[in-house]
Amino acid sequence: MSEVGDRAPTRPVDMLIDRFLPRFDVMLIEHTVADADVATTWKALRELDLMQVHTPLMDAAVFVRGLPARVAARFGRAGPPELPRHLLLTGDGPEVEGWLSLGESAEREIAQGAVGRFWQPDIEWYDVSGMTPQQFAAFDEPGWGRIAASFSVRPYGTTRTLISYEARTATGDAAAARRFRLYWVLVRPFVRHIMRAALTSLRRSAESRAS
Repeated sequence: MSEVGDRAPTRPVDMLIDRFLPRFDVMLIEHTVADADVATTWKALRELDLMQVHTPLMDAAVFVRGLPARVAARFGRAGPPELPRHLLLTGDGPEVEGWLSLGESAEREIAQGAVGRFWQPDIEWYDVSGMTPQQFAAFDEPGWGRIAASFSVRPYGTTRTLISYEARTATGDAAAARRFRLYWVLVRPFVRHIMRAALTSLRRSAESRAS
């Protein structure tokens, strides 16, 4: 029988999300286990199309979230931006307003970041075109908030994979933090539902490939 003291110490793993948004106001993380190895799960993650993740609650939430912009369009103001038909995590898909890639660690993690005033009825996104991940990490303009979202995969036993989806939000000043916290009370259940739906879709894709 081996003793606990004989075991090699666990080495800490460098996470992209820790590197680019180490301090935050709120955080959500969801996990699932796929009956597929890491390599297979990673391939499924790199081809995950978030625009194909649907549940009745998700579709209703997206519709309600876009109502202010649609009402404004009826009165001659700019309408809601057209949603992309496909949305991949790897940068191979179309650019999404306000979002930028924070990097990719092969067979480990993919991270994205966004800057905006997302607590408003009509979201205002910051122009991040040309922004680097390092500039995102240092961004601290008052009145704006940052989101970092990360999918990561880890071995779970010898043949399965632990998939984690983490989202963090940080605001730049006290006034923005107060507005965001009120907004967060309302949207947190929907965000959790969306994260779980994305993980379920990814797990099924990985297990389908494995079988």
